[in-house]
Amino acid sequence: GFTSTEIGLKGIPRIAEDIATARDVLLAEYTHSPIHIAHVSTEGSVRIIREAKARGVQVTCETAPHYFSLTDDAVRGYNTNAKMNPPLREASDVAAIKAGLQDNTIDAIATDHAPHHLDEKDVEFDVAMNGIIGLETSLPLSLNLVSDGVLTLNQLIEKISCNPSNILGLQRGTLRTGSVADIAVIDPAAEWVVDADKLASKSKNSPFLGWSVTGAASATILAGKVVYKRA
Repeated sequence: GFTSTEIGLKGIPRIAEDIATARDVLLAEYTHSPIHIAHVSTEGSVRIIREAKARGVQVTCETAPHYFSLTDDAVRGYNTNAKMNPPLREASDVAAIKAGLQDNTIDAIATDHAPHHLDEKDVEFDVAMNGIIGLETSLPLSLNLVSDGVLTLNQLIEKISCNPSNILGLQRGTLRTGSVADIAVIDPAAEWVVDADKLASKSKNSPFLGWSVTGAASATILAGKVVYKRA
């Protein structure tokens, strides 16, 4: 977009994603096949998927927290921790992603967790690897959608738990009796700072370092066994 041109970076224009989304949706419609679109980041893709769903195309999709939390201004200063694929977009795209989440055009929120060694990020922007870590920040960033009135808490739980399970055909994402006890216990009021020295991930490639956020996982239960407790 404009930002990449202004600071002299090779950009990936929005139309590149829009064309790929339109092509794949049309192929799914033609073959009467289900399709899942990952990492939706543009206003055009949201519109294409919304219109396809209205026509009865079997399309589902997800986005990631950075696509509704950051704009391409984050790459100013050539911050390689803000380099990802697809890249960050403009404010109008961020607004479209939020609208798509709100009207259920976008079914799920994924972490897009992509850890990288410092040697792969502490280099010139053009040669730095794409991707950021997202596991530890996905919950508080997504909870901002609740505090901002974009989603209710129940709707957010659907986006990050129930819907991903249903899309993948898994017997997860529910607390029904007899279901697999894979459970995340969250504290939506926990306040903390994204500090590289305190992150559990060995990789620290996050554009959210230094951010004050609210919301954290208090405990994780896997198959009925507590495997994580927040200190």
